[in-house]
Amino acid sequence: MNNYHMMHPMANSHYVPHMPHNIVVHPVDHCVVESLMSLVGKVVILETTRGRLDGCVVAVKHDHVVLEERNRKFFVRIAEIVWIMPD
Repeated sequence: MNNYHMMHPMANSHYVPHMPHNIVVHPVDHCVVESLMSLVGKVVILETTRGRLDGCVVAVKHDHVVLEERNRKFFVRIAEIVWIMPD
């Protein structure tokens, strides 16, 4: 191995110039999605990373849940949910 391979930070990496450098992947949490689907039409309390929300679960998608409270809709990313409690 020459000095370039020992000292250059990119020498041993698998750099692909055509791919974006910053890829953020949020895996789908199937258990949380299934739990929320079982609560459609019911009032729940959600603790999120930004605070607590309560409302009726009106829709569930693979990445977010829709809560409705007093004719206002909240779209909450499932990745931001800490816990769920049926009210």
